[in-house]
Amino acid sequence: MVHRNPVDNSVAISFTLDSEGAVKFAKVTRENVGQLLGIVLDGELTSAPRINGEIPSGSGEITGNFTIEEGIELANVLENPLETPVKILEERRVDPSLGADSVRSGIVACIISAVLVSLFMLCYYMFAGLVANIAMILNLVILLGVMCLIGSTLTIPGIAGIVLTVGMAVDANVLIYERIREELAKGKSLRSAVSSGYDRAFGVIFDGNITTLFAGIIMIIMGTGPVRGFGVTLSIGIATSMYTALVVTRLVFDYALRGGKQKLGMLKVIGETNFDFMGWATKAFVISAVVIIAGFGYTFYRGSDALGVDFKGGDSLMLSFEQKIPLEKLRATVQPLPGENRVGYQVPLSGGRETLSVVVPEGQGEDVEKLLTETYPEAKFTRLSLDRIGASVGSEITVGAIKALLLAMLVILFYVALRYEFSFAVGSVVALLHDILMAIAVFVMTGRQFNAPIIAALLTIIGFSINDTIVIFDRVREDIKMGVSGTFREIFNRAINQTLARTIITSVTVLLAVAALYIFGGSVINDFAFVFAVGVIVGTWSSLFISSSVVLWISKGRKPKLGNSDVAVAVDPTIYQEPKTER
Repeated sequence: MVHRNPVDNSVAISFTLDSEGAVKFAKVTRENVGQLLGIVLDGELTSAPRINGEIPSGSGEITGNFTIEEGIELANVLENPLETPVKILEERRVDPSLGADSVRSGIVACIISAVLVSLFMLCYYMFAGLVANIAMILNLVILLGVMCLIGSTLTIPGIAGIVLTVGMAVDANVLIYERIREELAKGKSLRSAVSSGYDRAFGVIFDGNITTLFAGIIMIIMGTGPVRGFGVTLSIGIATSMYTALVVTRLVFDYALRGGKQKLGMLKVIGETNFDFMGWATKAFVISAVVIIAGFGYTFYRGSDALGVDFKGGDSLMLSFEQKIPLEKLRATVQPLPGENRVGYQVPLSGGRETLSVVVPEGQGEDVEKLLTETYPEAKFTRLSLDRIGASVGSEITVGAIKALLLAMLVILFYVALRYEFSFAVGSVVALLHDILMAIAVFVMTGRQFNAPIIAALLTIIGFSINDTIVIFDRVREDIKMGVSGTFREIFNRAINQTLARTIITSVTVLLAVAALYIFGGSVINDFAFVFAVGVIVGTWSSLFISSSVVLWISKGRKPKLGNSDVAVAVDPTIYQEPKTER
């Protein structure tokens, strides 16, 4: 029944369930007070009212600021003319103690990552590193403030996003500082070098961050709960890090210059190099191809075992215990049950309590828990969490993951083509595809299973890898516009060598943050940290060898005309006549 409340002019829809529906609805509302209840018809979300309390009688009321017509439409949906039975498609239960431990581990990982990155920047860049650290701390404060302002919930993937923001936030500072170092080497004064460093670095910082932001927005739009939470944190972190790196640090430098600072000391572990990266491109392609083929071959060998419950559906049960039961006995106990079963102990790298993980077909989690508890009473098993994912939800996550990855690469292809040149865009996308395939191959070969957070990791790899590639492409474009002599191949080699210090330092800082996440972040985000660490390494590899060689191969060694450059087209005869050497 639909009626309007004369007091506040709101519309209310009253409903009553039958006895069977009332029992199910009472359970759902009792266990999810404060959560949103999705009302779905024909696969589309019609409404999502908040559960204010348990509804034990089966009779309730939905109120809101909608019209009578909208209320009637919602009432028709609630009448459920197809009489489709109520079914829980996705359910996650977490013991408060496990949630507290996970949050504590995430906070510890965040603090340790900030300390490691801060120490590295301070030791390597000295005063400039101190400025970067001030910006990083301010970035974290602003990030948390914005999340509070918009009412964003801080989840475990969200904490992972903060940790990665710590590592990636210094990327812009490293780029600026390396530019300042180059300007100082030309004999410029510190004031002039700082000004030129910021001006020259702005474009590439903007391009690199905007492409990473694309990945974050796609996570928010297309991701599920954990992935969406990570995307929110990452997107906010990108925006705040750009502000602190380009505005706050510049203000600090201006203040120091007005105070009479005339010198800027920096370490230089990586000096000037002249390595023929393009000459090693073919070998790099072969190595990558071997790893990818081996990884995907092993994936087909493992079959459905490579997929976690997020993708194929099922129950994932985590139990604590007081006495450890031999794994062989546990597996023998669970093995007779129908369907595919997976049992194993998990030990956090940072220490803490060992837990038992059991993965069984959908709906069998509670039965398995009861079976193990009754069979091994001496173990004193206690449930820490139970994740139940329906097969249909797993299928939706799989399709959504593929769409998200393809959309991210398509958007980046368009943006890089718009900002640079089409061959550059193709080279960057080939490198991104290479990074995703490499990360998946290595991940699978370690015996791990795919879950929803891995999609967030792959999308973040895309953002990180394109950032590295854009730095090199930007230097190539700059050299071409300035009329630097040499063939296209020589310009690429020169650009990679010129930006090599920045590439390695950025990868090191991000790996420090990811290492803290991997070791201290707890089992909940261990897989995420692992695959992203692999992504950082392969992303650096592809930036140095893959993306540039693809551009050379597509262009057949011809130097493109970029922007308003009047530089004549030069051809590398070797590349033009024998393009296969650049593959």
